[in-house]
Amino acid sequence: MSFYDYTVKTRTGEDFSLENFRGKVVLVVNTATGCGFTPQYKPLEEMYEKYHERGLEILDIPCNQFAGQTPGTDEEIHEFCTLHYNTQFAQMKKSDVNGENELPLYTFLKSQKGFEGFGKGPTALAMSAMLKKFDKDYKNNPAIKWNFTKFLVDREGNVVARFEPTHDMKKVAEAVEALL
Repeated sequence: MSFYDYTVKTRTGEDFSLENFRGKVVLVVNTATGCGFTPQYKPLEEMYEKYHERGLEILDIPCNQFAGQTPGTDEEIHEFCTLHYNTQFAQMKKSDVNGENELPLYTFLKSQKGFEGFGKGPTALAMSAMLKKFDKDYKNNPAIKWNFTKFLVDREGNVVARFEPTHDMKKVAEAVEALL
């Protein structure tokens, strides 16, 4: 299967085919409203505003699997994001990204780009230390490690990059721009 063969649910529960994004550059992000990485909504929205006309789509999939940091309803999550960050990109129904009930889209994304590390710096070290408490083998499996993991999909539907939440958002923007 390809990226375009998957369907996700909109925040109102309707099926949304990723075929709608054919020919676009897509950034898929599992988000949370109460996370230390939640301020990443700001650079995501800035990227969307800057590059949407050139073909960028952002697919926001809220997830409550990491320390319960997305506790609200889909409507409450949407209100939070539009009120605090003026988000305009597609926000889907809150969904699991790991485990028995994970979205099939995430099974596909993780099969295309596994975990490659958190990078360097204090936040990366803190994430590594925290994850070792829950999963001593976290470095060797493709599971989503935390909120705001991003997958970059090119105009042909190829998953070309995975960015952990600790990666510099400027590097994410550079990778997006290179595909436009």
